[in-house]
Amino acid sequence: MIPALREFAHRFLGRGEGAITVPPFDGALKPNQALEHAETVAELPAAEDLATDGTVLYVADGDAVLRMEGDKLTPVRRFEQPLTALCALPDGRLAVALAGREVRVFAPGDGADIVINGSGMTAVNALAPGRSGTLLATDGSTERAYAEWGRDLLSRGRSGRLLSIDLASRKVEVVASGLRYAFGAAASGDAVLVSESWSHQLIAIGDGAAKPVLDHLPMYPSRLTPAPDGGFWLTAFTARTQLIEFVLREATYRRRMMAEIDPEFWIVPRLRAGQSFREPMQGAHLKTMGVIKPWAPPRSYGLVVRLGRDYAPLYSLHSRVDGSNHGVVAAVEIAGSLYVLAKGPGRLLRIKLSEVEGEVGA
Repeated sequence: MIPALREFAHRFLGRGEGAITVPPFDGALKPNQALEHAETVAELPAAEDLATDGTVLYVADGDAVLRMEGDKLTPVRRFEQPLTALCALPDGRLAVALAGREVRVFAPGDGADIVINGSGMTAVNALAPGRSGTLLATDGSTERAYAEWGRDLLSRGRSGRLLSIDLASRKVEVVASGLRYAFGAAASGDAVLVSESWSHQLIAIGDGAAKPVLDHLPMYPSRLTPAPDGGFWLTAFTARTQLIEFVLREATYRRRMMAEIDPEFWIVPRLRAGQSFREPMQGAHLKTMGVIKPWAPPRSYGLVVRLGRDYAPLYSLHSRVDGSNHGVVAAVEIAGSLYVLAKGPGRLLRIKLSEVEGEVGA
């Protein structure tokens, strides 16, 4: 009862979760153009996720897993459904999520699969190695499919879950539920870090409890991967805006918008923008003399954040509103280079960290 009263008071008074203010990009999150200047390794319009075993890069591209050999991507395995998540396990096997509803574990070159499809998996969007031979999975929503994340946000969804899969017994355990779109997980000591996108925070789940370790973020956090020398790489698939925060607090407007308008033109975060004159955010607040202002409110954005061992942001890599490498959903570090998947334009990017760390304040 008390949480419900608190939520009502916040929405009535316009504070807490009822506020439409958005924290600024400042400090370690100060904007730059590091992602915009990154090398484009490949154009992959259907790519969804990246993974590495420490030396080799793997890409979930449509219904296939690709492996990078030199600068060339070659197929490892194809599946009968599109992939929504990918990770490399310590024993050399790979794990994939198919259409968000099934998880398979396989060894490259071996046809024997471990198939897990229990516990009502609906929108599995990230996988990561867990402790003691387990596999961690985030199920973004139990109410809507993987591709319907925008509808889940506008519906104020809070049905996300953190799952732990025992690969030996194929048993699926629900570690945490009621999350506001879980999108990314990583083991950290005795806890598991989880990106809770609609709450704009990173939480640590352990001993049956969840606590925020990085909150009030100006973006929607997504997948996490460990950095080789400690800490993590955190991606954000887009930035927050006051317009969307306002729309989220207008229930009648949201219901009518979802019922009457093509989803392509909803006021909702996007992985890519500026492709149609019918988009909702246009005009002089975005452009002057046909040029997009870099400080304009972003409908799409690109961002990767380097977190330290204590989860504090150390520095960040951006593609601002006037850039194109937006919709960043995955980042992995290999041999001093960071590989980034910008899903908006469908690009696999590469950044030599030694060349950017000094420039971005590392």
